[in-house]
Amino acid sequence: MTYDPNRSADHDPTEPVEVQHYGPVAGREPYREPRPESHAWRSRPAQVPAQGTARRGPGAASIVAIAVVAGIVSGALSAAAVSTLMAEPQQPTGVVAESPGEAEPVSELRIAESSAVIEAVDRVAPAVVLISAVQGGLLGGATGTGSGVIYDAAGWIVTNRHVVEDAETLTVALSDGRTFDGEIYGIDTLTDLAIVKIEGSDLPTAPIGTSRELTPGQLAIAIGNPLGYENTVTTGIVSGLGRIINASDANQASAPETLRNLIQTDAAINPGNSGGPLVNSAGQVIGINTAVSTTAQGLGFAIPIDIAKPIMAQAVDGDPIARPWIGIRYVPITPAIADEQDLPVDFGALVASQTGAPAIFPDSPAAAAGLQDGDIIVSLDGEQITAEADLSTLIVGHAPGDTITLRVLRDNTTREIEVTLGELPPETS
Repeated sequence: MTYDPNRSADHDPTEPVEVQHYGPVAGREPYREPRPESHAWRSRPAQVPAQGTARRGPGAASIVAIAVVAGIVSGALSAAAVSTLMAEPQQPTGVVAESPGEAEPVSELRIAESSAVIEAVDRVAPAVVLISAVQGGLLGGATGTGSGVIYDAAGWIVTNRHVVEDAETLTVALSDGRTFDGEIYGIDTLTDLAIVKIEGSDLPTAPIGTSRELTPGQLAIAIGNPLGYENTVTTGIVSGLGRIINASDANQASAPETLRNLIQTDAAINPGNSGGPLVNSAGQVIGINTAVSTTAQGLGFAIPIDIAKPIMAQAVDGDPIARPWIGIRYVPITPAIADEQDLPVDFGALVASQTGAPAIFPDSPAAAAGLQDGDIIVSLDGEQITAEADLSTLIVGHAPGDTITLRVLRDNTTREIEVTLGELPPETS
């Protein structure tokens, strides 16, 4: 079965939008406040391409590559998780209307909201770092800056892949003025994530949250180093979940890649924010900022923290960074797709070939298990595959070598197929 990704779908949230990776800002020194009493400065708006082309921001190598995502329409292989975060209170504590018709005091609400942001920033900002990446040697090399966040006191930092990839040297600056040489521990083969290591003592760390119960409308706080301005804070809300984006490099030297299951936020994300944390009102990291739309305002995207957790733990344990691989291309089934393709169910994952690309990768775990083009995978280890918990979401928590059981619909019959997951290759087309 061949799936046509170019079919029309007005405002279909499953369709990818064009975005730009806002990563290292080439050739800009970090901004430092000239006077302690000065508390404001002008911000520079991001430049929007005239033709609305999807672009990545300038990276350490000017042209940055996005990691292949598993099991997606663009040819990804295994899993990127749809993530949700801790639901936050809808009403600040201590502000209660005396009767159903009585309005809550606006001033108290504003104070409560401001206090939540301030307290959250106080918890996370000390662990947000400025990463300066140099490629091509110290003399005449390209230099760019991005962000990262320390999640373990031994010096482990999670950031974006396009912030550090191909860098020959890394310098990591903390908000307390200390600087360290950084080393790339590993590059994620699944998403636009990387792990960096520094050696130091008394390092601050950011509390790490979860992505299980995120609700649109929750407070979202982005912290990073846009345009080199250190520890800049912007606020907004979680605008949506499970978003799909297309991202290409700044000069379109490579074809766009697709990332899916991302958090959408309207908190301002600008060049240099990439790799910095997205934070909830409890002061917990819920995502890693990665991209922004080039054709609209208020469309920023972050990789949910639950996607990052497996490689974060692997680094702390001293293990190589590895992701599970099933080796299929599939389309998440929605009611609209089920109606269009005349499918027997309106949920699950449709194993489908793409133009010029087979549904089943040769010599893959899926091929060994006997999966076929046109199969509909409806559950994994007994858990139904839905929009909130799609196939990639359920696979991402596994490790290479794990055996999973898939329930598959084929020719109007149901069968159980066991698949032993492999290791996601670093490059797959």
